[in-house]
Amino acid sequence: MIRQKIYDVVELNEVNSTASRLYNQFMLILVVLSMLPLAFKENYPVFAITDTVVVCIFIVDYILNWITADIRFGKHGLWSFIRYPFSIPGIVDLLSILPAMSFIHDGFRLMRLSRAVRMLRMLAVFKMVHHSQNMILVVRTLRESRDSLLAVCYLALGYILVSALVIFNVEPQTFPSFFDALYWATVSLTTVGYGDIYPVSTIGRCVTMCSSLLGIALIALPAGIITAGYLNALQSQQNKQKNKPNNGA
Repeated sequence: MIRQKIYDVVELNEVNSTASRLYNQFMLILVVLSMLPLAFKENYPVFAITDTVVVCIFIVDYILNWITADIRFGKHGLWSFIRYPFSIPGIVDLLSILPAMSFIHDGFRLMRLSRAVRMLRMLAVFKMVHHSQNMILVVRTLRESRDSLLAVCYLALGYILVSALVIFNVEPQTFPSFFDALYWATVSLTTVGYGDIYPVSTIGRCVTMCSSLLGIALIALPAGIITAGYLNALQSQQNKQKNKPNNGA
């Protein structure tokens, strides 16, 4: 079945053929090229050429994913093809294509007037999730560890709120607004400490020391959770590769 072969190439799984790995590595290179113009303020002519080539390949990739939507979702019928453009991968692919089309069709040239629309190019980085095995493992790890990560997130947000309320009432002259207190609590929790706003009283400095010390523990928790989950996912992938025969190109 032709569409099944197309899906096996464009979709990156634990065990893929050489053609699939080469295709996805090629798409990763194109993602980087598509974001290269963001590093320059001027629109050089070479960017028009590269954008034209890249967007054409992105469109082909979008169509290939669309015509294999029923295989992707595991449901045969028209609904899968209607669903794909409104799914997260479909929306990301479409938004990563639209800004670059300003070089192809005059009707899209107004999009170049807005740097906010031009920044939509950065959405192309999310295409890496489709074409990088390591990114797939990271996303899977985040999904499987979401309960633990959400618990740590709630704990961190609660501590930021409490610290901001304390410092806002301890030193109202240093923190004129509650947002300033929230900003201070966040940078203190992450132990960054930009130094642009800081308490000057003794009790305020004590609160800062406690916030920084607890911040070290809170920031270390999600790092440990993600690392442990990633290692488990990597070990599981290696076991699958050992148990399954290697497919040819």
